[in-house]
Amino acid sequence: MRTHEYSTLAASLRDLADPRGAQGQRYEWVYLLVVIAAALLAGETSVRGMAQWAQQQRTELLDCLQPKWRRIPSAATLSRVLQRVDVLLLERRVAAFVQGLDADDGVPGSVVMRNGVRLRGQALDGKTVCGASRPGQTVHLVSVVRHESGAVLAQDKVAVKLDERSVAHTLLANLPLSQTVTTMDALHTHRKLAQQIIAGGGHYLMVVKANQPTLAEEIALAFQELPPQRQTIADWWGYQVHQTSEKGHGRLERRTLESITALNDYLIWPAVAQVLRRTCWTQHRTTGQITQEIHYGLTSLPRALVSVAQVEQFWRWHWTIENRLHYIRDVTLGEDASQLRTGNAPQALAALRNALLSLLRYEGWSRIPDALRFFAHNVQHSLQLIGAFAS
Repeated sequence: MRTHEYSTLAASLRDLADPRGAQGQRYEWVYLLVVIAAALLAGETSVRGMAQWAQQQRTELLDCLQPKWRRIPSAATLSRVLQRVDVLLLERRVAAFVQGLDADDGVPGSVVMRNGVRLRGQALDGKTVCGASRPGQTVHLVSVVRHESGAVLAQDKVAVKLDERSVAHTLLANLPLSQTVTTMDALHTHRKLAQQIIAGGGHYLMVVKANQPTLAEEIALAFQELPPQRQTIADWWGYQVHQTSEKGHGRLERRTLESITALNDYLIWPAVAQVLRRTCWTQHRTTGQITQEIHYGLTSLPRALVSVAQVEQFWRWHWTIENRLHYIRDVTLGEDASQLRTGNAPQALAALRNALLSLLRYEGWSRIPDALRFFAHNVQHSLQLIGAFAS
């Protein structure tokens, strides 16, 4: 039994204000939102598809939800709901629900530090909803996502990609940062954000690229002297290294993460504890082609608490946001193919998809396509999962 703010997704939707006037209302507001959520859970990717699915499941939907006006809403009605819903409030309610799931599912994305405390990872990144964007109006969403599980802890919309930075401060300000590591790409590598994370009791892992030219050059110059040839040089640099390799998907991959502490005071960066170079070497087995990528980074994680191997784990987990969230929303849930562009609809659908993905994984569904096929033909199970029975 979950004890957080919202025990079900339906409970979080019931807490949304109805923006319609009193006159002419046929459907209860939460009834319309639940129908949309159930249709998304059935794998529908368009408003027209949602309405058709609801008509096909008419008897069970009406018996289970018991709306006062015993009708199934049309595609036009569902479209108006998505356009008019208070999307900022929807994001907050859905985030509260997902944060509750995440708190109950406390192992994913975590490592145990040397002092025995569990440290959890979360990724900060942005995504453009391609299908919902049009010339002069881009739908770009910024999210904080739990490593491994892909649970979206917070999300907001920005006008252009560069606005991600300001939204990132707001998202993190509303999340508990103690005993967390926030990973991010180079766009967010700024002193102010690093200071905010440290002030909140958390840690950061930041990638350094050309948008911080002086910082990137100083780190690259230092690593030109490495790896060290003698132990005395290694000790001076505070040098440690961790290597991993694996085979799969037709590739042989080797990853080397090197860490030094000699630059910590020189860089004048908030609470920096290690400076990093990560080299990824890949050989494609069918063609023999070899590629190599080198990235630099900074982290506040001190050697006294974590090993270099654990830092590498957080770095790899950062790509959770691509593999466990963006890809599933784009391909499986059809987000990038969606042509619904009006009003709040794209962001509202993204928020609901985030909640449903988190809920499915919390309930043990590892293959999302299998889950969608199951719930498409099991309406009562779908409504039970959402928590939407009228009784």
